[in-house]
Amino acid sequence: MHTKTAPLPAAPDGLRYPIETPPRPDEAIEVAPGLIWVRMTLPFRLNHVNIYLLADGDGWAMVDTGIGNDATIAAWTALFEGPLKGFKITRLIVTHAHPDHVGLAGWIVERFGCPLHMSQVEYLQAAYHQHRGSPERKLVQRLFFRRHGMDEEITEALLGKGQDYLTRVSILPASYYRLSKGDEITIGSRKFKVLTGGGHALDQVMLYCEADNIFLSADQVLSKISPNVSVWAVEPDANSLGEYLTSLAELANLLPDDVLVLPGHGVPFYGVKTRIKQLADHHEERCQLIADACRVSPKTSAELVPVVFHKHALDAHQTGFAAGELIAHVNHMLAGGRLTSNLGSDGVLRFTTA
Repeated sequence: MHTKTAPLPAAPDGLRYPIETPPRPDEAIEVAPGLIWVRMTLPFRLNHVNIYLLADGDGWAMVDTGIGNDATIAAWTALFEGPLKGFKITRLIVTHAHPDHVGLAGWIVERFGCPLHMSQVEYLQAAYHQHRGSPERKLVQRLFFRRHGMDEEITEALLGKGQDYLTRVSILPASYYRLSKGDEITIGSRKFKVLTGGGHALDQVMLYCEADNIFLSADQVLSKISPNVSVWAVEPDANSLGEYLTSLAELANLLPDDVLVLPGHGVPFYGVKTRIKQLADHHEERCQLIADACRVSPKTSAELVPVVFHKHALDAHQTGFAAGELIAHVNHMLAGGRLTSNLGSDGVLRFTTA
């Protein structure tokens, strides 16, 4: 295990990155006393997820797990036989129900006999993901994408390979301990306030230790990329982006700018208020692109995807995220009166700038 905490100068984006190089798959880095960072690989363009271990009495609390596949099990096995040899996991805290965070919850809980801690909504969402492939649910999803103008080929791709990542989880433990917004939990010598926020997930858990100025931000505030904020068929009129922006505003009011942010992806950083503003501005830029396009002529969500996501060619997995995020922006603009919608005789929604 290595320690890498030498601070770096401020980067051009206004943030500071105290650790220049992330841990290798066979490495664990101590980012603060009693706080270890490891990284698991993912089979997507976003190719990693961060896991944190917090000293907890005679063992360690684990925050998130990695995706539920054989490669991640092998990686954890190598760590527990190598740099983490002798480590006992006392409890597992899962921030949200996405497979790269909850995927190996069942395996970790079974291996160490430890309890699982999640927010209630995220635990139930994880259970939903494991049983979401029924014909009835697929029909609802198919109609949802068609209503937003996705053609048959794209729709079938989204219902197939584009969403199969949701199944990449071990069997979810049959019980859990609930984490709720405002709770205070003690992990080892540290006290953490439980924060939750919507947008990227329904009720994502974050942990803030005021005494040590440490913030485990999960995927709500990332250092290098914007977390996906999407709307899906299960709640077609959701204002996920509005929930996300509200959460960012709450965090900006609560957190000091010199807090050490430990995100679910990317690298640790300082400058959370700067980063929150960057994320909010990013979404406003996308809303402006949509408004400009819909001012020229009414547009479907399918027609707006390339307006917003024009920098890279998208595979089915990425197209699914792009479609969900585009609809989140449209719904947010509808809620704010910036767009109006019209359901055509073809059953497809089209949007016009108000």
